[in-house]
Amino acid sequence: MQAFPKEFLWGGATAASQVEGGWNEGGKGLDTQDCRPQDFTLTRAQKNDWHFKQMTSEKFEAALRCTDAGCYPFRWGSDEYHHAHEDIELFAEMGMKVYRLSVSWARIYPNGDDPEPNEEGIRYYRELLEDCHAHGMKVFLTILHYAIPVHLVEAYGGWKSRKLVDFYVRYAKTLFERLGDLVDYWLPFNEMNAGRFNPYNGLGLIKDREENYEQAIYQGLHHCFLASAKACALAHKMLPGSKVGCMIARFCHYAATCSPEDQLQMLHDEQYTNWFYTDVMVRGYYPEYMQRLFRDHHIEIQMEPEDDQILKEGTVDFVSFSYYFSQVSTVDDAWEKTDGNLVVASKNPYLKSSEWGWQEDPTGLRITLNQFWDRYHIPVFVAENGLGATDVLEEDGSVHDPYRIEYLRSHVKAMAEALEDGVDVFGYTMWGIIDLVSCGSIEMSKRYGVIYVDADDEGKGTFKRYRKDSFWWYQHCIASQGCDL
Repeated sequence: MQAFPKEFLWGGATAASQVEGGWNEGGKGLDTQDCRPQDFTLTRAQKNDWHFKQMTSEKFEAALRCTDAGCYPFRWGSDEYHHAHEDIELFAEMGMKVYRLSVSWARIYPNGDDPEPNEEGIRYYRELLEDCHAHGMKVFLTILHYAIPVHLVEAYGGWKSRKLVDFYVRYAKTLFERLGDLVDYWLPFNEMNAGRFNPYNGLGLIKDREENYEQAIYQGLHHCFLASAKACALAHKMLPGSKVGCMIARFCHYAATCSPEDQLQMLHDEQYTNWFYTDVMVRGYYPEYMQRLFRDHHIEIQMEPEDDQILKEGTVDFVSFSYYFSQVSTVDDAWEKTDGNLVVASKNPYLKSSEWGWQEDPTGLRITLNQFWDRYHIPVFVAENGLGATDVLEEDGSVHDPYRIEYLRSHVKAMAEALEDGVDVFGYTMWGIIDLVSCGSIEMSKRYGVIYVDADDEGKGTFKRYRKDSFWWYQHCIASQGCDL
């Protein structure tokens, strides 16, 4: 297979809330992910049931009262807070060219609206990013990866309040001022469309507190669009030449049949779950097709006169996405369902599924890359792609994960084909490069990493790191520029 370009950015990705831990250290405040509980007695099927995942006021208030780690796995994560240097050394040994990580808003501004930033938090990230550069790695920094300080939910109702735009921009400005010399690529928001498919994660909304949930969702998304645009424009002003992108969770759809109804459903699914978000952030305005959806659902987004100009002036330099699986579009309500990335999806009978029900489809990655390039013609970055699976740590410290190697191999091949198709894809950060607490199922046993972390779902273990077989495979993949898989 033809080698990837020499400048191609091979790397790995994590999120602060899932990997960092140190939830009550270094001046960090409590954030929304710290408040997602896990019942360790549930079966896997129950953990995947939306009823058990959804945040309620009762759960949220119980989390605020809990003063220890308790049943909240995101509070310990993979303990990178105490293993950061060790992890960076492992990433460098693997040959990573870029590390995509996120900053915890609550570690910089513990309440979100504090008058001054937490210097200890800034120092932690500055040392971490300096370590990346010392080991020859570029930095791809996500400013907000779901978690917002809980005070912003309690005092303002999350992103449905326009006040969060100013709080966020001040937070972003602090990062530009204090970390800007160490960041190569900026991402204002992780998976912007999560505000629709998981409003607690994406917007800090708790459903039972909302009189009009749909209205709150789209109003919150509008505020996120404004915050992203303002951050993008500010980065370009403060850091000339900086590269700022956008990101969605990519849901690749195939029509279940050739019936016109299923084909139309696929068009709408693509528009409403994918393109709406990137259209706004790349093109700088709301697409016309959303106006009918707003009318049909009686949604009236409150906008200020300057909003159109803010969106127009804050467009991005590149587009990125997470890609794990594809799904089927159909008007048939009886179609078989399966699990996906924080969603329930219609199952494709032509694809195999992971043990968590996610359907594996490398061809969908090639299709996605072509679609992004054709639609926008700006550089494309694969910000997340990986396989969650049960791994076994052997007595000799080895972990044999051929299933992960095969998954990665097939998706790297799909990227190579997209490059041959003419797509300007410039980087790939595998999710999650090291084992971390799964965002969807809130457990460590759904492992993604090529590095094993010795901790179980309840946070028990040594947290020692071990190289899996996939570690050596990815090291070889990078060294050969994707030529020898």
